[in-house]
Amino acid sequence: MNMRRVFISLCVLTLLSTSPAHTAEPLSQDTQMKLIKTFTGNLSPKSVLSSGTGLVSAHNMMYNHTVAIFDAKNLELLSTVNDSVDLKSFGYGKYNGTYRGAPVEGAFSPDGKYLYFTNYAMYGKGFNKEGHDTCSPASGYDTSYLSRINLRTYQIDAVYPVGSVPKVVKVTPDNKYILVSNWCSYTLSVISIAEQKTIKSIKIGRYPRGIVVTNDSAFAYVAEMGGNRLHRINLSTFEQTYIPIGSNPRALVLSPDNKILYATLNVSGQVIAWDLVADKSLGKAKVGQAARSLDISSDGTALFVTSFKSGTISKVRTSDLKVLQTLKVCSEPIGISYDAATARTWVACYKGSVKVFANE
Repeated sequence: MNMRRVFISLCVLTLLSTSPAHTAEPLSQDTQMKLIKTFTGNLSPKSVLSSGTGLVSAHNMMYNHTVAIFDAKNLELLSTVNDSVDLKSFGYGKYNGTYRGAPVEGAFSPDGKYLYFTNYAMYGKGFNKEGHDTCSPASGYDTSYLSRINLRTYQIDAVYPVGSVPKVVKVTPDNKYILVSNWCSYTLSVISIAEQKTIKSIKIGRYPRGIVVTNDSAFAYVAEMGGNRLHRINLSTFEQTYIPIGSNPRALVLSPDNKILYATLNVSGQVIAWDLVADKSLGKAKVGQAARSLDISSDGTALFVTSFKSGTISKVRTSDLKVLQTLKVCSEPIGISYDAATARTWVACYKGSVKVFANE
């Protein structure tokens, strides 16, 4: 062998043997949450959501009539989008003038072009009976609209009629359907993106709320918060089966491999894990009073949960549902979202702030 090559090879081996080993990023279950930023101002966020592509949105209900959009990396407010729309200009001819909404929850489209948000109610001529948290289809509350923000212009460029007091919205990963849970109508609206209209209204039961969709867009799971079950909906046939998840299910997330579903049980203040393959509970964890929203880390090792009445957020290890960390965060924390690119957890405080936590 050429002596020069031997010398180079020996040098490389020496460097490798004396250099420190490459250290992988720590698992989320091994990190701690630390507050790094608080946004205040004209905020009253019911929820907060990471796009996974550099944006985070906060949805400010009827108290501010806005959606705030942040730069997830630089922690800056990029835009405040007013929820007002001219319904007639979108083809709803019976309405005249400008109508205000009340942003509740949001969903980014898989292609990153749009942000959809639900409006708790609409305000303007022709809307006379605003929805309420206690209701049924017989209550006769006004139906509402889903709005779409174009993320290139930060303008609302489409609206869709849905049910009464719409809450959660999800877009299927294949960008085929928009799903909206209608709190007072007891239904799930299925909107076809290709047809730009509602193609199905599925009966759920008392107070439908949380929605998750499998990565292959084959199934949606919907929480019946006024009951004790989840509805598993086949998105090809729209047939339903049920999971007896426990009383008062509110928010839902799936593990990265879609084998385990996690849900908050609001009244009991718990998080439950459900094995979707074996169709059985894997246990519960008590996190606080009134467990509301939750999200999961991108590596699947940790859950992040808000407890509304306790004023806390918790980090829970997914492998055994051990509560790893609980922080007093604000009065009435209600929304939470994990941003994978920055490994940060965003929290919506209903009374007027958004807080950002590093996981380190």
